[in-house]
Amino acid sequence: MSRRHEDLIDELKALREKSTLGGGLDKIEAQRKKGKLWVRDRLNSLLDKGSFQEIQWLRTHRSTFFGMDKVKIYGDGVIIGYGKVDGRPVFIYAQDFTVFGGSIGEVHGEKIAYLIDMAVKYGAPVIGLYDSGGARIQEGVASLHSSGLLFAANVKASGVVPQIALMLGPCAGAASYSPALMDFVIMVKQAYMFITGPEVVKAATGVDVSFEELGGAAVHASKSGVAHIVVEDEESAFMVTRKLLSYLPSNSNEEPPYVPTDDPVDRRLDNLYSVVPTDPVKPFDVREVIVSVADNGEFLEIQPEFAKSAVIGFARIGGHSVCVVANQPAEKGGVIDIDASDKIARFVRFCDAFNFPIITFVDTPGFMPGVDQEHGGIIRHGAKILHAYADATVPKITVIMRKAYGGAYIAMGSKSLGADLTYAWPTAEIAVMGPEGAVRILYRKEAESKADPSKFYEEKTAEYRRLFANPYLSAELGYIDDVIDPAETRLKIAKALEFIKRKREEYVGIVPKKHSNIPL
Repeated sequence: MSRRHEDLIDELKALREKSTLGGGLDKIEAQRKKGKLWVRDRLNSLLDKGSFQEIQWLRTHRSTFFGMDKVKIYGDGVIIGYGKVDGRPVFIYAQDFTVFGGSIGEVHGEKIAYLIDMAVKYGAPVIGLYDSGGARIQEGVASLHSSGLLFAANVKASGVVPQIALMLGPCAGAASYSPALMDFVIMVKQAYMFITGPEVVKAATGVDVSFEELGGAAVHASKSGVAHIVVEDEESAFMVTRKLLSYLPSNSNEEPPYVPTDDPVDRRLDNLYSVVPTDPVKPFDVREVIVSVADNGEFLEIQPEFAKSAVIGFARIGGHSVCVVANQPAEKGGVIDIDASDKIARFVRFCDAFNFPIITFVDTPGFMPGVDQEHGGIIRHGAKILHAYADATVPKITVIMRKAYGGAYIAMGSKSLGADLTYAWPTAEIAVMGPEGAVRILYRKEAESKADPSKFYEEKTAEYRRLFANPYLSAELGYIDDVIDPAETRLKIAKALEFIKRKREEYVGIVPKKHSNIPL
């Protein structure tokens, strides 16, 4: 006897209702009492109302060990599907900590990998909401294999669609590698991530360390560089995710979004005369320059607490979304160290992959000197910047504000590395090294015979700065396209973008290759 349609639909509704309860109402309530949103609350808060469509909600684990055959929960601890953020399609997965602690089992990992592959196929950003205890111990090597499938999917998607990870709880062990493979990691303050937990650290080293000290948000924002943006709470994480997405194209075949602006492109920046001292050794906050140039003073800074001598982020100029890279004279004089090298290089490569024009503001005395830096590989790390800029084929505009010395001048988007347009302010100093150091090498023997070596060096420094440490010699040689009034910086960049935004550059006369080998 055939069953009625009504009965079949009722059965389906009952299954759906069961699947939406996660690990149970008691566990959901326990999560909320900890100040954390439950997984479905998170999806409702981030996505446009009514836009989410869940898929593969009926999947369950296949493990029979450790009593797992007696506990099967639909979805296996992760929700996957697609929806919209501010009207734009996104693919999204969200781990449910109420189901096996959000651990990655065989099916759990397969679901996420499947979703990421969908994002690549259909050309939309992928967002991951992480809240996981790591690989599922009860499933043994199957959970590790599934984690590997997830990592492979992250790599396949890299440079094809933007990938954003939101760290909303713990992320332990192998699970932490997936966010690290993604483009941006947004972390709430109460979240943490690490490869080995405090117990393992104590067993191996004898040192007691808390979860926060080992892998808290502050650690990953300022020391490891894993976290790109840290926020107070989950609602703030969703807000900054929406803001970040507003700058990003959906995939590598699209241009970044254009947003019309009422902010005049010919707006003069007379405030820069007071913001940037003419004395090259006096510090200033380069972010004041960036927000002055940007439409409506809006700048989304990435990794603000990591490698502070470099500033990176997104802005718009004349409505065009751009990447901004800058030295920060307010921090160590704008020197480039190991961490700053990594920060700049990785960001430049992301921007190149997704068709962002790169605007570079230069004011640096060079690469960081010192035994620790040399032994730590400043040569290798600094080479990453050279590789990233030289390899980038998107429009590149460089503005030299003050100091641009030695290898750092070359590395920071110089004409020799393929900058399309290079501007300099009258305050720019472009030389092999700073005037003070140069004259002490050039005139060391002559100074020894002087009655007042200090005064002699002072005179020669002024002479060197007048003759060599200025933008005009570089302009005569064609390395600078224009020496401009700082107040016209916004106008110059906006006008340039109108002409070079359609740039298409292909390697000519180079032997075909799979890819270059960046000095990692």
